[in-house]
Amino acid sequence: MKFSIFAAITTIVAAVSASPLAGLEARDVFVPPITSPNANTTWISGQTTMITWDTSNHPVNITNKVGLIFLRKGPSMTPLILAEKFDILLGSIPIQVPNVVEANDYAIVLFGDSGNISPPFSITGSGISF
Repeated sequence: MKFSIFAAITTIVAAVSASPLAGLEARDVFVPPITSPNANTTWISGQTTMITWDTSNHPVNITNKVGLIFLRKGPSMTPLILAEKFDILLGSIPIQVPNVVEANDYAIVLFGDSGNISPPFSITGSGISF
């Protein structure tokens, strides 16, 4: 029996077309750029600040509009949840800056439909350092 790529692709397309998912509405992936914090940002522990992202180019049919924001320090820290279960189309959310080790290698990771990460920024004012 000779293997045919065309036959295999045709079989897969037919199976997907016949599946229960075939009638679902097409959805788009949305990766909003984070506008704040940026590389010039310094947060102060304990203060309230806004995390913002650009929603101006959002698609009509977003796969997942439920947002989640993590704070990450360098590549090794277990992420800390700063906000969750908000509408990704809001474009901003207030958070209280956690009391963490003072450093300049923090980043925000924004999840919703997809993920995006801010550039590194600083957090000061905790009195905790290494």
